[in-house]
Amino acid sequence: MTRTIAPRPRTLVLLLLAALGALLAGAAPASAHAALTGSDPAQGVVVQQPPARVSLTFSEKVAMNGDSLRVLDPKGKPVQTGAPDNVRGTTYAVRLKGGLGKGTYTVTYEVVSADSHPVAGAYTFSIGAPSRTVVSGSGPTVGGGVVGGLYQVGRYVSYGGYIVLVGGAAFVLLCWRRGAGVRALQRLVVGGWLALTAATLWLLLLRGSYTTTGKIADVFDLGLLGQVLETKPGAALVSRLLLLAAAALFIAVLFGTYQRREEGAEKRDLTFGLGIGGLVVAAGLATSWAMSEHASVGLQPGIAMPADVVHLLAVAAWLGGLTALLVALYRAPAGTPVEAAAVRRFSRLAFGSVVALAATGIYQSWRQLGSWSAFTDTRYGQLLLAKIALVAVMVGLASVSRRWTGRLADQGAEGEQAVAEAGTEKESVTAAKPTAGQDTAARGTGTADTAGQERAGASEPGPAAKDSGDSRRAAQLARQRAAVDAARRKRLRDGDAGRFGLRRSVLAEAAVAVVLLAVTTALTQTEPGRTEQEAKAATGAVTAPRNGSLSLSLPFDTGGADGKGVVALDIDPAHAGANSLHLFVRKPGGQLFDVPEVKIALTLEAKKIGPLSVAPEHITTGHWSADGVQIPMAGDWKVEVTVRTSDIDEVTVSKNAQIG
Repeated sequence: MTRTIAPRPRTLVLLLLAALGALLAGAAPASAHAALTGSDPAQGVVVQQPPARVSLTFSEKVAMNGDSLRVLDPKGKPVQTGAPDNVRGTTYAVRLKGGLGKGTYTVTYEVVSADSHPVAGAYTFSIGAPSRTVVSGSGPTVGGGVVGGLYQVGRYVSYGGYIVLVGGAAFVLLCWRRGAGVRALQRLVVGGWLALTAATLWLLLLRGSYTTTGKIADVFDLGLLGQVLETKPGAALVSRLLLLAAAALFIAVLFGTYQRREEGAEKRDLTFGLGIGGLVVAAGLATSWAMSEHASVGLQPGIAMPADVVHLLAVAAWLGGLTALLVALYRAPAGTPVEAAAVRRFSRLAFGSVVALAATGIYQSWRQLGSWSAFTDTRYGQLLLAKIALVAVMVGLASVSRRWTGRLADQGAEGEQAVAEAGTEKESVTAAKPTAGQDTAARGTGTADTAGQERAGASEPGPAAKDSGDSRRAAQLARQRAAVDAARRKRLRDGDAGRFGLRRSVLAEAAVAVVLLAVTTALTQTEPGRTEQEAKAATGAVTAPRNGSLSLSLPFDTGGADGKGVVALDIDPAHAGANSLHLFVRKPGGQLFDVPEVKIALTLEAKKIGPLSVAPEHITTGHWSADGVQIPMAGDWKVEVTVRTSDIDEVTVSKNAQIG
């Protein structure tokens, strides 16, 4: 929020550049999900002899079980034997039964990548000739469904809890020590600890079902839980729970012994000790994410993991501190308002955090995206662009907060003087008035004898009873005075225009920060652009194994909903005479999907032959084929593909290809 506290324009410019760099990476670890980069038999090919096995190659090592890799015949029956084997590096294979018949076979995979994310997919190949199949080409939905949704909620809550816990504690220790005695800040930090602890336990229970069956009933399966504890993500979650126990001790000292200690050398020593201990615990918690997710695999993990720890610490100090400041501005008692000096200290802390975000973010952006085109061609890049826009908005709001902070500093002394004068005036008025006991005593002096004569025979209250009544009245009067004094101080505090404006601008920043945190967490669950583009390139480069075959890739955009994608066309053997055509329609992310209609036309413009129209037959999801397509002679043929994605959205794309 007030990270742009410096009044000079160059500071705002530096902040904008730094935040832009920070936006080039998520708030948590970054590298790559596993992606399928190769297969044998290749996707969509037609082989003449049944293969002995099917092998898949991924971009990184994956974890598999006995059902992770399946091959289904055209009727949907499994034809693999035994469990998958890691034949070499990142290549995994499963053996097939003998005597397989002709037709289209579906390969499905369901694995867990080294960065702890489940990955699933499917593709088809044919033996002898393509055929219809009852198997859907969409593949499994591992990591989805109700369990997947609950798991993602746990991830959001865990990040939010960590940011509030670490950022709130840092705000108290480094910016506003008096805040240790403010009940609202205590509840905020403790709430962050509770949220992170509950979310960690939640993720630990859901992990087994999330990466395997996806069934709610398996959440409490102790066997699955035992398997999870033996994995790297499971060990990271257990480590996080142990560190949270240390964090609980830190909180107890911060809001107990520390807040009761008077200012002096002893409290400064305790501040230093809590600062070092808190930093160790916070860094350890951040490491529990880095060691189990994206940063632990891919390029330069030895650099990426420390960079991600620093990145997450900086995000917590910035957004968590912003939340704590907002709570302090709105919920701090009237007698202990947030001083301008505390706001300035947080501004410096936030600015330093953004500089750290810039340094680590630029590195992460290079590691995750790999190219400028990944910004617009991948979902990860698009989320980064959205995040950049959000931070730009926050920078604009921060400039407003900077101006209000300056006014708060100017009016701070006046406000304190007004409160002191109000207190002095009240005391003088109170001193001039007799107390309730004195007034009663004065009125009773002149009539004591008469009253005594009228109440002859009645017993008078003893001294103890009189003292008790006076004490109750005095206590009641003291409470009334305290309430009036607190109300006066609150009116004076809220009447401070600088404080009111600062509260409004900080609230606006916090609202944007909530959306920013949601986008950032989504980034940690999205396949980075580098891997997505590598997988596209590998899949798009697949060709039939026989000499002379031809593969074309034609991007299209019909302009309507779900109108973008890529058409992959395989022509085999790409010679004059009879040919087989296989056409695949993929979304920008590489998933096969159906469209209402596709048509193919071949034209040899040099000989004025064509267009020769071809109406391929739909085989399975995203796959069309045509056999016996006659190409009369060799030459430079123009291949046109018409894709219709709705009743009115249609486009024709073309590419020249040398056939024969």
